[in-house]
Amino acid sequence: MANMLKVTLVKSPIGAIPKHKKTVEALGLRKMHKTVLLPDNPAARGMVKQVQHLVSVEEVQE
Repeated sequence: MANMLKVTLVKSPIGAIPKHKKTVEALGLRKMHKTVLLPDNPAARGMVKQVQHLVSVEEVQE
């Protein structure tokens, strides 16, 4: 059973710096209030930490 991260875009990246906009898009988040499931690994956690002010995160047991 793999741990997953449930990441939801809760704030618009319009006013964010370009690096954060690209990170949000690389996470697979294109529209507000959309959710993606990502594997719980150091790469995904690092991306989420960089844009923690734009997203909400939940840990999911799968």
